[in-house]
Amino acid sequence: MTMSRPEDVDSYIANSDKEARPILEELRKIVKSTIPKAEEGISWNVPFYKYHGELVGFAAYKNHVSFGIGAAVLQSEDRRMLDEKGYKTGKGTIQIKFDQRIPTTAIERLLKAKAKLNEAKRAMK
Repeated sequence: MTMSRPEDVDSYIANSDKEARPILEELRKIVKSTIPKAEEGISWNVPFYKYHGELVGFAAYKNHVSFGIGAAVLQSEDRRMLDEKGYKTGKGTIQIKFDQRIPTTAIERLLKAKAKLNEAKRAMK
């Protein structure tokens, strides 16, 4: 998928493939409802959220949406559970194919863990 530089998350979603849009919109909603104080923006040309540091980003690809939370919170237990449910995981990412349901509960748990980790790191400074 070739996309021009998005100005904001709305334009990123609007210019994504139609199969990706519902997933992108739902991920956005999950991030905003789980961590309401997260700052939304565009970094590395994709939707990205900050909360006391890097929180999460997501991006649309040809056949999936990648949700990047970071290796520090995506532990082997989470990977195993997601793999068993048919999601492909990377070092700090979860791939959600267009025909898959979003693993909302797991994503909410990971977001809370990452926010807590970021808060702890900030408190140590």
